[in-house]
Amino acid sequence: MAQKQAEKTRSSSKTSNQTHGRKVYLVDGARTPFLKAKGRPGPFSPVDLSVQCGRPLLLRQPMPADAFDQVILGCVNVVPSEMNPARIAALRLGMGEAMPAFTVQINCGSGMQSIDTAYKYIRDGDSDLILAGGTEALSHAPMVLKTEAVEWLAGLNAASSPQDYVRQLASFGPGQFKPEISLAKGLTDPIVGLSMGQTAEILAKQFNVSREQADEYAVSSHQRLAKAQEEGWLDGEVVPAISPDGELFQNDDGVRSDTSTEALAKLKAAFEPPYGQVTPGNSSQVTDGASWVILASEEAVKKHGLKPKAVLVDSHWSALDPAIMGLGPVLSSTALLKRHKAGLNDIDLWEINEAFAAQVLACVRAWEDPEFCKEALGLDQAMGTLEAERLNVDGGAVAIGHPVGTSGNRIVLHLMNALQRKGLKRGIATECIGGGQSGAMLIEAV
Repeated sequence: MAQKQAEKTRSSSKTSNQTHGRKVYLVDGARTPFLKAKGRPGPFSPVDLSVQCGRPLLLRQPMPADAFDQVILGCVNVVPSEMNPARIAALRLGMGEAMPAFTVQINCGSGMQSIDTAYKYIRDGDSDLILAGGTEALSHAPMVLKTEAVEWLAGLNAASSPQDYVRQLASFGPGQFKPEISLAKGLTDPIVGLSMGQTAEILAKQFNVSREQADEYAVSSHQRLAKAQEEGWLDGEVVPAISPDGELFQNDDGVRSDTSTEALAKLKAAFEPPYGQVTPGNSSQVTDGASWVILASEEAVKKHGLKPKAVLVDSHWSALDPAIMGLGPVLSSTALLKRHKAGLNDIDLWEINEAFAAQVLACVRAWEDPEFCKEALGLDQAMGTLEAERLNVDGGAVAIGHPVGTSGNRIVLHLMNALQRKGLKRGIATECIGGGQSGAMLIEAV
């Protein structure tokens, strides 16, 4: 089985950022609470979310908002009234009419791509200070009409006589107008025809991840997030959001500190019933949320008297078969490790976005598999076992949620804060990306 997976991932890592250039600092960042979708549009649009966390972040900086060179924002489900949300957010944040701003989209990697793009601009000397973020309001994903309904409406509009109009009306069928959920369509890969959950099921089978193990991991994610909230470790990183009607949101609302493997065991398989491993309880939650990170050159740090938290050392992007997209972090992260002559546990902290508990566990097991490491990663032996205490130390998307365009930004933000809090040095943030891609970033605390 591992041989088959290795063959599918071979020659997948392509894009590296390792070139000589200026040092790039991660200065500060903030995010909104991640709010679980509840079957109707939430209180915030994508731009609303980015403004809610952007305002307090900019207000606590020593420089004015218009001191930035540009704004880059990741967003996947852009709503029609907010085309190029980066520009709208920049204007609403008071960053000035002269502020260039653009939006990037690479599915789950969008929020990380914004950081990587900013990193390149600063590293290469084209900018000195950039606000890079990610935002997503999955609860606002639209319902869409079927093609049959669109064609029927077009026929009605094209009717050139009363008789044509009546004939078109007579062809109406109620079933034509049953709406389709765009989010479900967006989370299904058009090349392999599999939903993201089905790709996680493939990995669970290939790497022998049991339902019980996935549920145990999910419980741990909730417990770690609950502890981080109780201990105040997210203070300053998560800033309150206030809805137009005055409701206050202070914390991620999907965490379940009292959940258990017994409770999760009662849930039915979501993608391959009745015997599948992936359930709503061990999958990332559908949520709304936004995150920003400030990147600066050494010149900007000195000019504005900034106090950086980390240096962005290197990044790498990889691609592989969309059917096993969840293994992406193994490829992109291993490329970083090779380049910097490091082992798994030479990295103090890891953030692997928890698209699915089974997917994260499959990544860990891929590194433990000698055959996979040899065939897919070009190693002489297994990479080894990633120690659990280094991985997602304050919980992950199973408990926090996964606003698609935001998560890559959040994990970099949290990684720099966790390294600083723990007095540790090096960390890697990495994620799988729908469509069969992945990104990874190596940072060092300062």
